[in-house]
Amino acid sequence: MRTIFWDDGVVMVDQTLLPERFEILVCKTVHQLAEAIKRLAVRGAPALEAAGAYGIALAAYERDFNDLVEIKKHIQDAARLLASTRPTAVNLFVGIERALKAAMSGDSIEEVRKLALQEAERIAEEDVERNKKLGEYGAELIEDGSTIMTYCNAGRLATVDWGTALGVVRSAVSQGKRVKVIACETRPLNQGSRLTCWELIQDGIDVTLITDSMAGIVMQKSMVDCVIVGADRIVRDAVFNKIGTYTVAVLAKHHGIPFYVAAPRATFDWNRSMKEVTIEERSRDELIYCGNRLLAPENVRVYNPAFDPTPLDLVSAIITEYGIIREPYSENVPKILEL
Repeated sequence: MRTIFWDDGVVMVDQTLLPERFEILVCKTVHQLAEAIKRLAVRGAPALEAAGAYGIALAAYERDFNDLVEIKKHIQDAARLLASTRPTAVNLFVGIERALKAAMSGDSIEEVRKLALQEAERIAEEDVERNKKLGEYGAELIEDGSTIMTYCNAGRLATVDWGTALGVVRSAVSQGKRVKVIACETRPLNQGSRLTCWELIQDGIDVTLITDSMAGIVMQKSMVDCVIVGADRIVRDAVFNKIGTYTVAVLAKHHGIPFYVAAPRATFDWNRSMKEVTIEERSRDELIYCGNRLLAPENVRVYNPAFDPTPLDLVSAIITEYGIIREPYSENVPKILEL
């Protein structure tokens, strides 16, 4: 099934409960959806693009309106609320803006609703299609018998379906290639251990879990053939992904291991540099607690950024639905993606 879809509301897999429980969450109001995005019930850049678009449709349907002015104002307010939830992943804003533009072109309440939902559904369908194209291109880089390291979760759960980094793995497996995956746990929210390992086991793909601090030794022991990660935003000098990605990229460079980034065109924010991007900071409780158990002194100072920028000179290639992009990125990204 899909990670997120529409059924008289925004329906999603609640990713905060995996792997202990698989539960479906239904959001009937924009405020419920905004809270779901904030607490990472839905996460991953492509999935957030769909969530943002579905949120605009949800705003149009969540209550009765007296006239066209009222519904359009309500949708604009909803767009601002949704945009405030996660500052780093650019896809969220793309989804919001596309659905908002479609909705605002409507000439009646019913047309506003219809156009918003149509655009949201279009975005969801596009995500599945582009991820499968991206996966096919990326599979060309994977040799039979390869072991791939991945970081965080860039699979089905991070998208509407199929995945980006894990989409490459799935495509390689579907071509009959024997592939193994080493998944870093990805602190502090353990999206590698909780989500990536769960996904791959569900698909019957060989996966081994390691702690983040073991990435160096498994590379040193020649246990990794390449690294593939996803992205939340790609600017002209860096890739923003889950905190710790930069460390893995530096290790890969040192050991001569290809470091690939898999991301759709919508993730590129090519007019910005890394210094212009706001990096979201998460709650201190994510580091000092495990459930209700205290792991560190209650009064310790905590720095908990959710993402880090990996300079593009550490990236061997970027895998997109338009093909594989290599250096020089300053020339090839705009040319291939028509940015």
